[in-house]
Amino acid sequence: MESLFNEKKGNKSLTSMIFEKIREDIMMGKYVSGEKIVEAKLAEEFGVSRTPVREALKQLELDGLVDNIPNRGVMVKGISKQDIDDIFAIRIAIEGIAVKWAIERMDDGDLEKLKEIFELMEFYTFKKDLDKIAELNTKFHEFIYNATKSRYLEHVLKDFQFFMKTTRYKSLRSPGRLDSALNEHREVLEAFIQKDIDRAVKAILRHVNNSRENTKRIGGLPE
Repeated sequence: MESLFNEKKGNKSLTSMIFEKIREDIMMGKYVSGEKIVEAKLAEEFGVSRTPVREALKQLELDGLVDNIPNRGVMVKGISKQDIDDIFAIRIAIEGIAVKWAIERMDDGDLEKLKEIFELMEFYTFKKDLDKIAELNTKFHEFIYNATKSRYLEHVLKDFQFFMKTTRYKSLRSPGRLDSALNEHREVLEAFIQKDIDRAVKAILRHVNNSRENTKRIGGLPE
């Protein structure tokens, strides 16, 4: 862990990297709702001073994932059923707009890159490599967002992307979901190839709804 934070990634600050790591741990269930996060313990674990940890915890509080309670300390709030319901509702709205704009604005080179991502998804689905599939799944959707060439959409999605990645990963853990998700992405890709906006919107909304149902089925939505 120490070496992770000794090497800056791109332009990310130490605080940002620690923030992202703690956020990921909360979202993936390492910390449960109501659990106390001890600043000194995290600083020791990460091999850093307490200052960047303290700043990261402040960011997490602004994101609503922790509460700093007087005389108790920093307590995990986590993500609720309502939060994830909201995430999927927003995804449904965003994905429909994104595929429409992407089809209208992407060039042949963009389409070839989308095909390449899908082909890698096929390969790793055959190998049942969940981590790689989840990564490529996110890359597929992010590429569509980028292909819209809309700085405003990019701004809206910037802080939202992590939460979507988490729900995608949970959905893919559902039995049989890997193959069905691949088929859903194939349907989206074929609509892009045909430049059929209506078909693409229907395909992406079907995919998001199926992801939501699978997330519920495996207990991804807390009661």
